[in-house]
Amino acid sequence: MFKSQFAFVTPLLLCLAWMSEACAPSLADNPPREANHAVPASFGQASPADPSAGPTAQAPSKSSSGTSKWNDFFLDPDLKALIEEAVSKNQELNMQLQEIIIAKSEVKARQGEYLPKINAGVGAGVEKVGKYSSQGTSDEAHGVPANLGNFAFGLLGSWEIDVWKKLRNATQAANYRYLSTIEGKNFMVTQLVAEIARSYYELTALDNQIEVLDRNISIQTDALAVVRLEKQAARVTELAVQRFEAELMKNQSRKYDLLQQRVQAENRINFLLGRFPQPVKRDPERFKDPLPDVIRTGVPTELLNNRPDVKQAELALEAAKLDVKVAKSGFLPSLSIEAGVGYQSFNIKHLITTPESLVYNLAGNLTAPLLNRQAIKAQYRSSNAKQLQAVFSYERSLLSAYTDVANQLAMLQNLKKSYELESKQVDLLVEAIAVSGMLFQSARADYMEVLLTRRDALDAEMELIETKKQQLQSMVNIYQALGGGWQ
Repeated sequence: MFKSQFAFVTPLLLCLAWMSEACAPSLADNPPREANHAVPASFGQASPADPSAGPTAQAPSKSSSGTSKWNDFFLDPDLKALIEEAVSKNQELNMQLQEIIIAKSEVKARQGEYLPKINAGVGAGVEKVGKYSSQGTSDEAHGVPANLGNFAFGLLGSWEIDVWKKLRNATQAANYRYLSTIEGKNFMVTQLVAEIARSYYELTALDNQIEVLDRNISIQTDALAVVRLEKQAARVTELAVQRFEAELMKNQSRKYDLLQQRVQAENRINFLLGRFPQPVKRDPERFKDPLPDVIRTGVPTELLNNRPDVKQAELALEAAKLDVKVAKSGFLPSLSIEAGVGYQSFNIKHLITTPESLVYNLAGNLTAPLLNRQAIKAQYRSSNAKQLQAVFSYERSLLSAYTDVANQLAMLQNLKKSYELESKQVDLLVEAIAVSGMLFQSARADYMEVLLTRRDALDAEMELIETKKQQLQSMVNIYQALGGGWQ
């Protein structure tokens, strides 16, 4: 008997599925498509044979620097300690960890939807029907009490059979989103590590600039004393004294601006570490350490595995594809089974009398949407549009990743050339200071030449430190662009 019933249900289910599938709306006006995963074969960097090109890429067979752990990439122990503290205490990162827990819970909830559901129930009540109703007249004739009790308890079960994988696809989509939140956390770690490193290098650069400024203020103070003696000897006028004094005050004022910048840089690091303002431990002398000669860029295809934001976009795309399948399943018939077993009686004394008070039911439901399916169509078109959004988001993240690396490679090369020229400029101007001082004392140069030479030398030293800071920050940027920092 059961075999004959199943033989009847199966063709009916297939017939309803065919009818529902045929009625699914066309997506010709907004057709879905696959994402383009292609990237150029290289980043277009200069040849390693060019000695003036700055940091270059090694052979593609070498793993990129983005695969290095941040603990290996950064050598400064004070910077390492700051990063380690930030990874454990940063509030925004810990908020993202809660998002991961939420997404994981969503996966568990989805998994429970395609499993049978069983509920236990207990009920008690009383009913009185009208005396002059058909039910009331019949009850009175048979001696049934006017106030009739209703007592029951038992188990109720239901199970939607996932014929078209609608529930399993929804679960898999939730799982992809859970994995996507993990990559989102990893991407946040790369940003956090890079931001701390950039701020740290800015802080040590400010330390060095303040040191240079203090040294120049000391020299200018001595020079002002000499010019005042020169005035007493009638070799210069009061104007020279005033110009030297004004230049000294200018640099003294400039120092306070740098001090304020240093306070803000320190507090930015403290904020990233999730702590209140306090001194940040560092060694300004390490700022002068030479940069590594080689940055291993690897090949662009490694960005697909190294960059957390690219992987996050790819996982979101996979989830969106499954969402389209789930939405399309809404046009298909669904099959569910409902069952219940328990005891029911109008008199509590007979509630567990077996089999008189035993009740049970078993039913199968086959339903399919036929009319007024606008909501399902709208959800289907919306899911398709979101899938296309995910395609474009993935392609944009891949394009952005490649462009980031190419830009930072060019910046490293240009900054190296700039730093070399600025270093030579500083050396020449330092020599010029000594020459201008001797010429001034022998009355072969006026005080303006001395002032301008010292001003140019100071500005050149400050710019040299600024360029070195940009070099260090660019090293951090390319490490981040290659996907480094989350390992």
